[in-house]
Amino acid sequence: MVLITPPFVAPNAPYPATPQLAGFLRRSGCDVRQVDLSIELLNWVFSKRGLEELAAETRDRPATSPAARRWRRRWRKYANVMDAAVEFLRGRSSRLPELPRGPRFRVLDELRRARSPMAADAARDERLRASLFLDDLFDLVREAVDTHFGFSRYAERLAAAATSFEPLRRALEEPPGPLEGRLDDLATEWVRRERPGLVGITVPFPGTLYGALRVARAIRKAAPRAFIALGGGYVNTELRELRDLRLFDRVDALVFDDGELPLLGLTQWLGAGRAGPPPPRVATRERPPAVALADPAARTAQIRHRDRPAPDYRGLPLDLYFGLAETPNPMLRLWSERFWNKLALAHGCYWRRCAFCDTSLDYIARFDPADAATVERWMDEVAAQTGREGFHFTDEAAPPALLLALARRLASRGAPYRWWVNIRLEPAFDGDAARLLADGGCIAVTAGLECAQDRLLAKMHKGISCAGAAAACAALAEAGIRVHLYLMYGYPGQTVEDIVEALEFLRALFARGHVHSAYWHRFALTCHSPLYRRARSLGLRGQPLRGGFAHNEVPFEEPSAPDWVAIGDALRRATYNWMLGVALDVPAPRWFGHTAARRRPRSTGQGAA
Repeated sequence: MVLITPPFVAPNAPYPATPQLAGFLRRSGCDVRQVDLSIELLNWVFSKRGLEELAAETRDRPATSPAARRWRRRWRKYANVMDAAVEFLRGRSSRLPELPRGPRFRVLDELRRARSPMAADAARDERLRASLFLDDLFDLVREAVDTHFGFSRYAERLAAAATSFEPLRRALEEPPGPLEGRLDDLATEWVRRERPGLVGITVPFPGTLYGALRVARAIRKAAPRAFIALGGGYVNTELRELRDLRLFDRVDALVFDDGELPLLGLTQWLGAGRAGPPPPRVATRERPPAVALADPAARTAQIRHRDRPAPDYRGLPLDLYFGLAETPNPMLRLWSERFWNKLALAHGCYWRRCAFCDTSLDYIARFDPADAATVERWMDEVAAQTGREGFHFTDEAAPPALLLALARRLASRGAPYRWWVNIRLEPAFDGDAARLLADGGCIAVTAGLECAQDRLLAKMHKGISCAGAAAACAALAEAGIRVHLYLMYGYPGQTVEDIVEALEFLRALFARGHVHSAYWHRFALTCHSPLYRRARSLGLRGQPLRGGFAHNEVPFEEPSAPDWVAIGDALRRATYNWMLGVALDVPAPRWFGHTAARRRPRSTGQGAA
């Protein structure tokens, strides 16, 4: 069996799906190989050889656009220092050469002009400069060579809210561009070398679907008898109601919910000559998702979270990953700057009541925690495999009691690891708890505060208050733990006054140093949320699913909604400045001017603005 990560995911560490699956399947006796085509393709693009090959393949194109002419003029300057810059970002070189500067470097001048307290450090920050250099090249490649290209996404527009399969089908039938051709070659090389009977491709989000289907296309051509299965977050959230069976022209099966048992069942089913129906939670052309997921057997067999083995990284090219530090804000760059081993403390969410969340799906609804001793053992095993001592716990919301028990165990050993985690800002996180977390190695937390306004927090059944959240943020920050907030605008019933109140509340947290970064998301109504079931009673008019392909985010209309586009721009502008230590004395209303007061007779919610 071969497990594949398609392009593109973040380049700083392996995406956690295949190591988790490999650990279980290898313990169950399966011969498993892991292939990260995302990091392999990125390392080709960001290399002198790759840039030379891209330049050769685009040499005969007419340079009619400014981007194409800029590519012709500048690619060699990037190529001459590319290998040294990437080696620096991998930590294998302490010397960064002089780098060509493009538009991304303007942020350094902006910081200086705005008198940001981060300006001086940013000017000396070589990791920031190397990252901005790669960002400049990424922009150039996307504009002049391949419009699908993205650091952590590939052709995302083809899969985002893709109710029809037709745009994807057309794109897959077009002649490959330079990056697509290289991806086809990589996939073909791997499958011919490994000759697998079963190929599992993870599709964690929309920006990996096109790459996954290109990989499947190359595998089908090189190894027609290989059985190809897709799984992952995108499949689980968007394809549960798939009716357009043309997807099965390109893959043989879809794997739902936790992938360990379905993949193990597929190996046994294939080994038995496909006798009988496919295993539970596996959909095929003959047994589409609605039929497969209605099977009572799909709801029974489960693995207890504590009984899972540690993720297994064997076979992944750990020396190829490189971190990016694309901002001077120390909390924001945490995600991408370094290699993070990834673990989950629990399966599912212990709260699982938020009205906007996908609480009907197994990955949220079925809460099953490990115990602190098991998590500690996993950490030791994974750190021994990778040689890295940083961990990101990927839980929807870490259970406080388990988190504190783990911190206590790690603190007793002198905190051998540094780690960060997503939490709910509830009263459990007081001063004593925050100090214990810090003593155990916690360096940062992320948390959802959504609309940051008590009336709306109550409506969405968030189970916290603004005062309680502020107290938790203060306790964590005072213990030396950085705090990032996820925030939301465009929620049904939210008013301009609510938005201004929330932004002022956020400004106060930044001004006191109790929050270090934040991000505003445009509310998206999903079909797996409790709110969707109540949408009509709230006056939301949803649009029916058409096309029979993906079904997750539901476009809706809310009469007399504010101008969310203008409001979103103002929220991001204010928060961007505050994250850089600028304009913290500017009250919230001044960021809006007159834009927030404008209203649209009908406003359609369609995800992130």
